[in-house]
Amino acid sequence: MINSNTTHNRQHLYEIDFMRVFFTLGVLFNHTVNQFTSAMTVGNAYYTVRSMRVMFHYTRMGFIFISGIVLTLTYFKKHDWPKFLKKRFGGSVWPYLFWNALLMSLMILVGNSNYSLDSFGTKYFTIVLHGSSFYLYYMLLVMQLYLLFPFIVYIFHQFPNSHKRILLLSLLTQILFDFWIKYGMSQLDTSSWSYWLKATSINIFAYQFYIFFGVYTWLYHEKVYAFLDRNIKKIAFLAVLMAVGMIIYYRIWNQQILALDSDHALSLHQPYIVCYDTVMLSLIFWIGKKYAQKQSQGLPNWLQTVVDKIVKVSFGMYLSQTIGLLIVSTLLKIFLLPNWLLIALIPVGWLLVIFISFEVSWLCYKIPPFGFIIGRPNWHPFKKLAILLKTTSTSAKES
Repeated sequence: MINSNTTHNRQHLYEIDFMRVFFTLGVLFNHTVNQFTSAMTVGNAYYTVRSMRVMFHYTRMGFIFISGIVLTLTYFKKHDWPKFLKKRFGGSVWPYLFWNALLMSLMILVGNSNYSLDSFGTKYFTIVLHGSSFYLYYMLLVMQLYLLFPFIVYIFHQFPNSHKRILLLSLLTQILFDFWIKYGMSQLDTSSWSYWLKATSINIFAYQFYIFFGVYTWLYHEKVYAFLDRNIKKIAFLAVLMAVGMIIYYRIWNQQILALDSDHALSLHQPYIVCYDTVMLSLIFWIGKKYAQKQSQGLPNWLQTVVDKIVKVSFGMYLSQTIGLLIVSTLLKIFLLPNWLLIALIPVGWLLVIFISFEVSWLCYKIPPFGFIIGRPNWHPFKKLAILLKTTSTSAKES
């Protein structure tokens, strides 16, 4: 059931294209909604939007899930880990460092009081180490994922007949860990803990199940898809039911009964959310497979073009999203709109953020040497020099 083309002995998975676009636009939607709720006055409308937003909290886990699939496809049988780490970190570290510096400079230019030239070095070091600004936390997560992935592959290889048990053990561990984060860790004094231990949002071990889930899904993609296809009506119904349950879980259980503050109430590390995310990722994987089937039959040219372009620069759209979000936030501060109008304009703001993020990324993709800052190097002077030297050497030998 895999729809793929083979280019240089690698399969192209159109279902991954779909999921990459879906989760990229989902992340931009979540962060756009944040700008609108920040501009709203607190009341019923405010809490309604906040409650509905929690239904889309699975996008971060979705990217980790996709990473697990793609890395398994490429590296499960190839164990050249030094080369793997060199390539993966080379495509992640430099964009991460660059965008933190660029966006900090932009904040200083627009007069953001949280940033200044005097404390640039200290602030830059802190946000790079913590991933605490400009929604770049995922970059720290994915770099930790690269370090962890070889060990996960080792586990699957060591126990070839126990893959389902490995997945179930990972799920159970995730649920218990999230239970402890929510109900145990929140009661402790963590002031003396290292930042990496207490900031679970950037600790890859707090997301380990989604990597295992991605690995397992690719290794058994035909069986997984067949299972989902047989039970899709039940899964879709469960997804809708649990999405509504997310609102109840957030507003009633977390805020009213447990009286949690906003950060803890919206935390991704909660037992219910693990179960909800598992169902949603399964559903979106199934939809992606259906998209792949449609793609093989031929999609409208405009849709194929849009998807192909977003896929090419989806990483760049994530990195550059703060520019669009800053513009939307500035406009909302200027016009001071009532809550009902702010709600109505959320789709407009979302489209504006998508457009700005895409255009910035597409320009980087097309104009050398800026491709490297979105993970798409488009200037290779050393490669051209090597080719030139090889050609010169060959010509000299022939003469």
